[in-house]
Amino acid sequence: MAGVGELVRAGGPVMVGLLACSFVALTVVFDRLLFWWRLERRRDRRRVDAVLETCQHGRWQEALEVAAGCEDFVVRVLACGIVHRQFSLTAALEAAAAQEVKRMQRHMAVLDTLITVAPLLGILGTVTGIIASFDVLGQHGVAQPQAVAAGIGQALVTTAAGLVVAIGSLVPYNLFHSRIEAAMHTMEKYGASLEILWRKQTGNGETAGKGHAVGA
Repeated sequence: MAGVGELVRAGGPVMVGLLACSFVALTVVFDRLLFWWRLERRRDRRRVDAVLETCQHGRWQEALEVAAGCEDFVVRVLACGIVHRQFSLTAALEAAAAQEVKRMQRHMAVLDTLITVAPLLGILGTVTGIIASFDVLGQHGVAQPQAVAAGIGQALVTTAAGLVVAIGSLVPYNLFHSRIEAAMHTMEKYGASLEILWRKQTGNGETAGKGHAVGA
């Protein structure tokens, strides 16, 4: 804690904002790591294959029973498509996938903002430190070199702190973003497979089933 206190004193008031940014970044990163860990643990690829295999044989209601209670996000998307297949399978899949992506993107905007704000705060600290140094030079000349050095030190500390927070946010942000893209690709792949099975069995695509009772 003493080290943190020394950094805050050396960096000036801007360091308080940078410390707040670092705390928020750590909180978001921990939250997203926990989210993706849980998401991966809930994956049930066998259930996904079982749902598609059941649909392949035209047993759509049975496919819903296979999907019931599953926490795999792909299975949830497929189940939504199956339920609404006779109205608009594509729209149902897209809506369900969008809901899953929204959950995956939670707090990502916060990290994105911190990546931009932290370096700007560092630059602000640099400017204020240099202003303080020139102010001392203007008032006392070179008679107080320690005061001048303190202003320069503030400029360097805040710049470094801003870059550390930005880099520390950028790396997990890119990691989470790549995971979201991979999940979207997975949902698109299995969603397309479900659409193909439906169109093969209806003959004319989604519109062929309109007008019939759901679950037929």
